Amino acid sequence: MPQTTFPRDRFDDLPDAGRVGAHRAENPRMRGWVVLIWAAIATIVLIIVGIFGTLIASGRIELFPTPSPTATPLPTVEAVVDTSYEVLILNATPQAGLATQLKDVVVAAGWPVDSVLASEAGSNDFAETTVYYLKPEDQAAALGLAGVIGGAKVEQSDIYQPADPRTPQLTIVIGLDRTAGAASPTPTP
Repeated sequence: MPQTTFPRDRFDDLPDAGRVGAHRAENPRMRGWVVLIWAAIATIVLIIVGIFGTLIASGRIELFPTPSPTATPLPTVEAVVDTSYEVLILNATPQAGLATQLKDVVVAAGWPVDSVLASEAGSNDFAETTVYYLKPEDQAAALGLAGVIGGAKVEQSDIYQPADPRTPQLTIVIGLDRTAGAASPTPTP
């Protein structure tokens, strides 16, 4: 086979650089600190996303919480003096005669004498004078009776049941706050 020879041109006399083709391009400089900063930022972002994702998956964070219903104000009950109720007065203090004194106050406020019963309680260390009522609709009458006797705590309870279920009853338990050593409130008629 015949050997071909190429004519000499100006590129044949260049010094040998040791590189051929694409390797002749200049090698770009790598800036190590830029790579380090981008790696640190990527690491921090991945850690934050991982923590946030874990909190969502475990239910500790709720993305779209449902709004809680606003509390509705409780209706206020106006005190009403209702003399149709029977009144049971129990003296739960060591001082004798308090139930009879309070009976006189209740009768003077308009209750019939035969619908007010005064008695001694089974204990003598009850702390605060309280008017007990049985049903929610009895609260207004209990508040009225508490005002008649000069103020007392009012509480709903089924401890003191009326003898006749058809007749509504309020019960006053006289506490140590009404004894001779304590300042007793003045009754309001």
